[in-house]
Amino acid sequence: MPSEGSTVPRGQLLWQPSAERIENSNLADFMKFAEARRGQAFRTYEALYDWSVEDVGAFWESVAEFCGWVRSGSYSAALSTSSMPGVRWFEGVHLSYTENLLYPSHGVEDPGKPAIIFESESAARRRVLSFAELREQVARCARGLRALGVKPGDRVAALTPNVPEAVVAMLAATAVGAIWSSCSPDFGVQGILDRFGQIEPVVLFGADGYEYNGKRHGLGARLRAVCEAIPTIRNVIVYSLAGPSVDGIPHGQSWDEFLDGPSSEWTFEHFPFAQPLYILYTSGTTGKPKCLIHGAGGVLLKHLEEHRLQSDLKPDDVVFYFTTCGWMMWNWLVSALASGSTIVLYDGSPLHPDPGRLFRMVDRSGVTKFGTSPRFLATVEKAGYVPRKHHSLATLRTIFSTGSPLHAEQFGWIYDAVKSDLQVASISGGTDLVGCFVLGSPLAPVHAGEIQCRALGMKVESLDDNGRAVVGEKGELTCSTPFPSMPLGLWNDPDGSKYRAAYFERFPGKWHHGDFIEITERGSVVIYGRSDATLNPGGVRIGTAEIYHVVEGVQEITDAIAVGLEEDGDVKILLFVVLVSGRSLDGELVDSIRTRIREATSPRHVPAEVHQISEVPRTISGKPVEMAVARVLRGEDPGNRDALANPESLEQFTPR
Repeated sequence: MPSEGSTVPRGQLLWQPSAERIENSNLADFMKFAEARRGQAFRTYEALYDWSVEDVGAFWESVAEFCGWVRSGSYSAALSTSSMPGVRWFEGVHLSYTENLLYPSHGVEDPGKPAIIFESESAARRRVLSFAELREQVARCARGLRALGVKPGDRVAALTPNVPEAVVAMLAATAVGAIWSSCSPDFGVQGILDRFGQIEPVVLFGADGYEYNGKRHGLGARLRAVCEAIPTIRNVIVYSLAGPSVDGIPHGQSWDEFLDGPSSEWTFEHFPFAQPLYILYTSGTTGKPKCLIHGAGGVLLKHLEEHRLQSDLKPDDVVFYFTTCGWMMWNWLVSALASGSTIVLYDGSPLHPDPGRLFRMVDRSGVTKFGTSPRFLATVEKAGYVPRKHHSLATLRTIFSTGSPLHAEQFGWIYDAVKSDLQVASISGGTDLVGCFVLGSPLAPVHAGEIQCRALGMKVESLDDNGRAVVGEKGELTCSTPFPSMPLGLWNDPDGSKYRAAYFERFPGKWHHGDFIEITERGSVVIYGRSDATLNPGGVRIGTAEIYHVVEGVQEITDAIAVGLEEDGDVKILLFVVLVSGRSLDGELVDSIRTRIREATSPRHVPAEVHQISEVPRTISGKPVEMAVARVLRGEDPGNRDALANPESLEQFTPR
C-alpha cells in the first residue's frame, strides 16, 4: 500500500486478495464446477481463461448451468455458428429476462429481502422495496401494458431519473416481450428525438421532474414536446414522488392510476433466447446515434458471468453504481438482481451538498460494491476530502471504476484515502456490448494503473497496424471470439451493412472496438483512450489518456482535453485545461505542465500549445469529445451538437 501523498508508478502492487477471500469466491466454486463437468483442471485464472476462449460454447454453457438461469426448451449446441457477425446462441432456448431478475436461482428465499434501496439528494425520499414488493409492482405494470395493447417487439421508452419506477417499468416491458429504451432527464428535446424518434415507441414512461444540485427541474415541457413529435406514442405514464400532473400531456396517465387495480397471480411468458430486450445508443457525436439492439438471453448470460464470476456478487451484497438511465451501467446495475443482490439507485448530484454524499450512503445502506468514475474520484481528491477520516466504510469490499481510464495515482489515492483492504476493479467495455471486455477478478492482485484481466470467454487482443497480436505494446482492442451480448444488429439496418461497417470492417472476422490498449506480460490491461482520438506526433501513437493521467495530477487543473492538428507534415498536440477557480494560466504553470508531461511520459507527449478554457466539451454520458474539438479547430462542422451535454462549450475553440 502506498503512503499518503506518494507518487504511485504504474504496475506497483497495491493489494492482494486473502486466501480466504479467494477460497470463498464464486469464481473458485465455478472452477471446481467446470473441472467436474469438463474433466479438466483449472488451477489459475489464466488456465480458466485459456479454456474459455478455446472452447467458447462449452464455457458459456457452463456459466448458464452454474448460475442456474430459469429457462425452457432445449438446444443441441450452445453455439450454432461462430462466424462474426451472424453468430447464433442457444437456439431452442426460451426464457423471461424479467423472471430471472425477480426470481433469481438463489438468495431470495425471503420475499422481504430488499431488492432496491433508493437514495437521493433529499433524505426524506429514501425508499426500500423488497423483492415481494418489486414483484407486485412489476406484475401490475405488466398487466397495465397488456391492457394498452403492447405486444412483443413493441418499443417502450422512458425519459426518467434513476428511480425505482424506472426499474419496475423496464421489467414490466420486458415481461411482455417489448423492447425497452431509456434516456436520462438531462437530455435536451432534440437529443431525445434523435433517439426515440428512430425507434418509434408506443408507450412513454416519464417523470414530471428530477432533482440535481439542490434544485428541482421540471420535465413536463419535454414530455409534451416528445409526444407531439413522435406520433406512434399512444400512452404516456407519468410518475413522481411529488404527485405528478398530467395536464397538457397528450395521452397522459398518472403512475398510481396506471398501477391501480386488484392484485392477481401471473405467469411469465418465455421468449426465444435472441428476443430483443434493449435498444441502447451510441454517443452520436458525428450524426444521429446508432440504435443498438440487444437480446434478452445474451445480456442475461453476459451479466451473470460478469456479476457472479468476475465481480463475485452474492445474495448478501448491496451493489451501487452511480449512473443515469441513459448509460449502459444502469442496465448493468439492474441485472445484479439476477444474482440475488440488493441494488442501490441514486438520483441527484454525487457531490451535493459535499464530496461525502455517496460515502455516507455506503454506510447508511451497507454498500459492499461501489461503482463510480475516475472523474468523480479526482473531484473528491482535489477537494481535499479523505473519506476514511469521515466514514466507517466497514461493509465496502470493492470499488468499480469506468467511464475513462483510472490512472496509477488514483489507484494509490483510493488505498490511501478510502480503504486499504479493498479490491479496485477498473472495468472497460461499452454500450456496444452492454458489458466489459476487461475487468476485475476476485483471484487477482491489483496493480496501479492496470485493469486486472481480460473477461472470461472474450479473446481480447491488442493488434498492431499489421494486424499482429502484440503483448507489451500498444494496439487496437479486438475480440476474436463471439460473445452472447453482441448486438443482434442496428435498428433500421435491414441488410446489416451498417453493423458490419461499425465493428468488423477493419479486421474481418474480429470485433474491432476502437480502444487503444496494451496487454501486459502479466495479463493485465491498460487503456490509453479511444483510438480515433489517438495522437501521432512524429509517427508515434499516443493515447490521450496518457496525457490526462499527468495533468489530472496537477493541483491547479480540474479538467483537460488534448487534440492533435496536422501541421507541416507532422501532428502537433494542443492541450486545453480548466483551472481551479481564481487561477489563470501563466508561463510558469505552462512550463510546469510541460515538464511534468515530459518527465512522466516522453518528449513526444509534450503539447506544442497549452490554453485555458472554462469547460471541456463532453457527451451526455460524460466523455470528452476530442474529435469534435479537432474538427472545430480545422474549421469543419463539429458534428451533432445535440449529443453533447454542453454544446455551447465548443464556442471556446476557433479555427486555425
